[in-house]
Amino acid sequence: MSNSLFSIAFGVGTQNRQGAWLEVFYAQPLLNPSAELVAAVAPILGYTEGNQAITFTTAQAAQLAEAVKGIDAVQGKLLTRLAESHKPLVATLLAEDAQLTSTPEAYLKLHLLSHRLVKPHGVSLAGIFPLLPNVAWTSQGAIDLSELAEMQLEARLRGELLEVFSVDKFPKMTDYVVPTGVRIADAARLRLGAYVGEGTTVMHEGFINFNAGTEGPGMIEGRVSAGVFVGKGSDLGGGCSTMGTLSGGGNIVIKVGEGCLIGANAGIGIPLGDRNTVESGLYVTAGTKVALLDEHNNLVKVVKARELAGQTDLLFRRNSETGAVECKTHKSAIELNEALHAHN
Repeated sequence: MSNSLFSIAFGVGTQNRQGAWLEVFYAQPLLNPSAELVAAVAPILGYTEGNQAITFTTAQAAQLAEAVKGIDAVQGKLLTRLAESHKPLVATLLAEDAQLTSTPEAYLKLHLLSHRLVKPHGVSLAGIFPLLPNVAWTSQGAIDLSELAEMQLEARLRGELLEVFSVDKFPKMTDYVVPTGVRIADAARLRLGAYVGEGTTVMHEGFINFNAGTEGPGMIEGRVSAGVFVGKGSDLGGGCSTMGTLSGGGNIVIKVGEGCLIGANAGIGIPLGDRNTVESGLYVTAGTKVALLDEHNNLVKVVKARELAGQTDLLFRRNSETGAVECKTHKSAIELNEALHAHN
């Protein structure tokens, strides 16, 4: 057996009455754990090779705590706490970053993202959706939908209210991870698996999907879709302020450079370089025809927006008379960008 692993984590979670996993909480996931740690826990868990999610008992948790306390004090303390659990325990060991095969594996990779151990599209999430059950996220935790009505009745008979916050495959991030140095106005608008960089502010209408996020610092007032990674700025005013939609998905990563401004009700489908501005209400997709203008507002040529992907100091706007999408560069774009950031 090789003692080299891609990731390992010890978790506590929720199962339905048939023993299927609904969710898993990993307090201290590890990326590239030490060979000594792997060698210490493998015999206790019965791990030999590959990617596995292995359930273990509280007695085994105590054994694991004793085995690793001299190797990794943080993991030792965690396992000591897990030995007191009244909920099911699972150890997830990933020998490689491969396609997902279980719900505990899926939750581990989402945790790696929200713990900032990997960046969006930094791990394979292939096959994740069938492995995330659609559950009721309630005031009593995750509940299998087929068991919800009965548990609501039981709560009422006890004189209690079982509140259902959402029905979804993904829980909110802050129930699992609260990264350092962030402000989040509405925690329900960040899914587990979001990467929220130091110095990021997410306003009330901001939303960050899984496998997406911000390098920070910056301000998010709109939607950051899966596959989008927003670059950092020098400060809040000069950071990337998104009030529109940043759309990614599939195997496409849309990188937004430093010091960008995506205006209200605007959106992009291409990567942006540093100090780009997209005018409010304008959606720029890869196939959008863009009129390139010189410093005197004369037409240079018409290109598709994908040809401008990743370039710096661009201003995208719509001509109010013709409706054409236009792009200006250099000084005018920089000046307007700075003015808009100062205003915000």
